[in-house]
Amino acid sequence: MRSSAEAIHEETVEPHPHGTPGEVFSAFLKLGLTSFGGPIAHLGYFRDELVVRRKWIDEAGYADLVALCQFLPGPASSQVGFALGLLRGGPLGALAAWTAFTLPSAILLVIFAMAATAFDGPIGAGLLHGLKVVAVAIVAQAVWGMAKSLTPDRERAGIALVAVLIVVFAAGAAGQIAAISLGALAGLALCRNGPVTGTTHLSFRVSRTVGTGCLAAFFLLLVGLPIVAAAVDSQGLALFDSFYRSGSLVFGGGHVVLPLLQAEVVSSGWVTNDAFLAGYGAAQAVPGPLFTFAAYLGAVMGPAPNGILGAAICLAAIFVPGFLLLLGALPFWNGFRKQPMAQASMRGANAAVVGILGAALYNPVWTSAIVGAHDFALALTDFLLLVVWKAPPWMVVLGMGLGAVGLAAI
Repeated sequence: MRSSAEAIHEETVEPHPHGTPGEVFSAFLKLGLTSFGGPIAHLGYFRDELVVRRKWIDEAGYADLVALCQFLPGPASSQVGFALGLLRGGPLGALAAWTAFTLPSAILLVIFAMAATAFDGPIGAGLLHGLKVVAVAIVAQAVWGMAKSLTPDRERAGIALVAVLIVVFAAGAAGQIAAISLGALAGLALCRNGPVTGTTHLSFRVSRTVGTGCLAAFFLLLVGLPIVAAAVDSQGLALFDSFYRSGSLVFGGGHVVLPLLQAEVVSSGWVTNDAFLAGYGAAQAVPGPLFTFAAYLGAVMGPAPNGILGAAICLAAIFVPGFLLLLGALPFWNGFRKQPMAQASMRGANAAVVGILGAALYNPVWTSAIVGAHDFALALTDFLLLVVWKAPPWMVVLGMGLGAVGLAAI
């Protein structure tokens, strides 16, 4: 049994963060302006900028965070970013990370909702396709780098291969969760001889009391909001309830939330199906998390509140549940990952994450972007620029975007 002193020490909040909220905001604003390609690509951008370049966290700790966020409902890449901001700059750092990563795409989509003509025609289609090609290179770079460090032996390479097979034959969030779960179990049997790495401490400054409170708040809102919304005649509350439930029930990232949102806003008559599909197309062409599609929907709502207020309500509602679950899990996650058996399990889970990323590199990233030899050549060029010449990802994104527009205009 732990002593009371040990329990108090475990929940002690460190008084001085390792960085500042301003530093976190600056780093994530850069990512929010340049991270194209969806949640899998975002994890690649995060790894390159925050693990490799800035060294805010080591490779194993980053993979642990990715594995945790794959288990939880919500936008995985935004949850990873939120946790990294919390790790680097405390609660204000977490808020700064979410704000900086989310607002660029949210603002662009609200502008699109008001203009309703963005990304039409061949130039828009060319830009969108060029950004998808960049995403292939970004994800390939992430798989390459993570595989070298997280699957260095036959056992873990085998776990990664099995994870690929699982997610190929069991597509969707269920396959991802099954792959990570089986990877963790395989790690207990096959990865117990690795060194015990107890020196890395991910200090998230979240006590167990706060974590338990966040979990309670998540379930209270999930159950209570529909009851209150049915009893109170408030369109704003109905909006918050609909988008909170959509964010609570999604495993596997932003694309999975689309059918839920369509059922909520199109079936109810709040948004036309044409407007919904137009917004979805625009969401593919902006950086940042796909969950910011909620801001577009809030802006084009038929009944008030809509516009900027509707966008703010829907944007907050869809992100809140995932962050509550993350804050609830983090205090217990740090202690769990330091146990020798837990570390063996995490070695297997991390190898499975590599397999999942490898499968995602093919579908949907490769299959949606590489439609001919020219696309393959461009993606290979981008990959070499990133891996061999160490070009900044934002520069590769900008160059490919401008090149795609130029080709479309010819």
